[in-house]
Amino acid sequence: MTEERDDVVVLVDENGEEVEFEHLDTIEMNGSEYVVLLPVESEELEEEEESDTDEVLILKIEHNEEGEDSFISVDDDEELNKVFEEFRVRMEDEFDFSE
Repeated sequence: MTEERDDVVVLVDENGEEVEFEHLDTIEMNGSEYVVLLPVESEELEEEEESDTDEVLILKIEHNEEGEDSFISVDDDEELNKVFEEFRVRMEDEFDFSE
């Protein structure tokens, strides 16, 4: 039986395949909004075998005239690092960020 979750976002990858992500947080910073996502596969693998290679995906949220949201990749490493640091501060009690 498949569990239905409200915190799952489905994106289409470069091969046209749907990939599920868990929505971890939405961060507003410097007049922009960002979404922090975790691939659902990583979460499932972690439960099966203690994997410490989880990586989050950070995307910028853009709003069009119709009020629809689009997720845009962020190419600026400095911008990504600032958003990730904010995410780390906000979620330090929920996740182990030790390297």
